[in-house]
Amino acid sequence: MFWRLIDSDLVAAERSAACDEAMMMARHQRIVPNTLHLYRRDKPTVSLGYFEKLEDAVDLEAARKHEVQLVRRVSGGSAVYTDPGQVVFAVVLDKLSVPESPNETFELVCKGVIKALDILGLRGEFKPVNDVLINKRKVSGSAQTRKWDVVLQHGTLMVDTDFNLMFEVLKSKNKVRLKDSVTSLAKELGEAPSMERVKRALVEGFSRTFAAEIRRGVLTHFEENRIEELVAEKYSRQEYTYGAQLR
Repeated sequence: MFWRLIDSDLVAAERSAACDEAMMMARHQRIVPNTLHLYRRDKPTVSLGYFEKLEDAVDLEAARKHEVQLVRRVSGGSAVYTDPGQVVFAVVLDKLSVPESPNETFELVCKGVIKALDILGLRGEFKPVNDVLINKRKVSGSAQTRKWDVVLQHGTLMVDTDFNLMFEVLKSKNKVRLKDSVTSLAKELGEAPSMERVKRALVEGFSRTFAAEIRRGVLTHFEENRIEELVAEKYSRQEYTYGAQLR
């Protein structure tokens, strides 16, 4: 089995969200093979779940103070803080490549992350429904959507995340407890591994999990055009981000 690898590295929040959706469209039309998309947000960003109420998830005053970007993703779930100290992964797969059950798909994709951690010398474990832990602390979480007979699961792997900013901008009833429940590769290894090393581990982890040969590729003209349209008409529009025009 052959997969395509797209490595966007540092990318704006609205473009990264548009990329994931454009890749789903392209996979649905059989223009591209199954794809692994790796990227990092170029600035601190809160990614909102598709159905989530902004005011329930984000301290807007803190977000404005620290110039934290906001983006609403195509998948559901809760708000996620991302920054340049994280690698974000997205797998865009036809539905025949994964189990019919969303929960089983979560576990399968998370196995790719766990194998990547093993390559980096760390022992990860899956915590249902969609988390990966190291020493009982969360290092990766993911979200999923299914549309057009395509499955998108995307998530984060915390390499050297700014946890102080994370917990300042995300609303939570018990931030002290939550701070003790997360970790990063930098904390577990004693120093932050290079982003290239982490990305190579993720590629190998997903390759082993899905028995796929993952080759570096490029975005198609179809995807580039859809990305421009989605950024202009959806992901850069405050009405969409703030939840007034969900569709």
